[in-house]
Amino acid sequence: MTTAARALRDLIANHPPVIAPGAFDGLSARLVEQAGFPAVYATGGGIARSLGIPDLGLMGLDEIVKRLESMVEVTTIPLIADADTGHGNALNAQKTARAFERAGVAGFHLEDQVFPKKCGHYDDKSIVAQKEMTQKIKAVKDAFIDPDMLLIARTDGLAVEGYEPTLERAHAYMEAGADMIFVEAPTSEEQIEQIAKDLPQPKLINMFHGGKTPLMPTKRLGELGYSLVIIPSDTQRAAIKGMQDVLEAIREDGHSAAMQERMVSFNGREEVIGTAAYNALDKKYSV
Repeated sequence: MTTAARALRDLIANHPPVIAPGAFDGLSARLVEQAGFPAVYATGGGIARSLGIPDLGLMGLDEIVKRLESMVEVTTIPLIADADTGHGNALNAQKTARAFERAGVAGFHLEDQVFPKKCGHYDDKSIVAQKEMTQKIKAVKDAFIDPDMLLIARTDGLAVEGYEPTLERAHAYMEAGADMIFVEAPTSEEQIEQIAKDLPQPKLINMFHGGKTPLMPTKRLGELGYSLVIIPSDTQRAAIKGMQDVLEAIREDGHSAAMQERMVSFNGREEVIGTAAYNALDKKYSV
């Protein structure tokens, strides 16, 4: 049986760059798969914001794992998760790794920010010592049961230490056992290209509208050697805007008729969540 982790590794090896749009719950994860994408990214920031709180490390591990389980349960494509800092030291990172693997994710990224972390595109970030992060990476690799689980090491060093120290961190993290490197928040196309030249290892890049990183075509990112492209927040931001617009229509008119062309139909909603299949199962097992 092919595991989700093996499926993700095969995708990366055979069809780079793999685009993984962000999702934050079961519904958004279903929509990513139904749109034809080969993988989905469970955005930690998106999950936090779905609870009405900012991306400042305020969620507990159990809250996050429960959400990941619900997303894995209703999708068949590999899910890449956000492990933040591992929720503490090396032992905490091991616990996080085991919990994420049990939840069914295909891999996750672990970052070198100080706990509790901040969104990678916020200002005033802090990072741990390089040695502390390499020890976390080793601890996580030792915790995996499935040897195909993908560990992506993220560094937020660019905004804190500058380019050369960040490059040093990236090499050290790969030497410590990470399977892929993720340099967060490059601020120019030239920097994106330079990172690609200086880091020939498998790489992830974060692309979303409005962040510190300029948007580049997927084809170009693939040519540069980026293996995985995550687009964390765009789906949620679109959903927020859509809800604001329909709420404004309801406030003005007392109903949402003015928004009908921008809303999925009642039946369309049920198709998205697979109601017919659930009803068929219910009928099959009815006494």
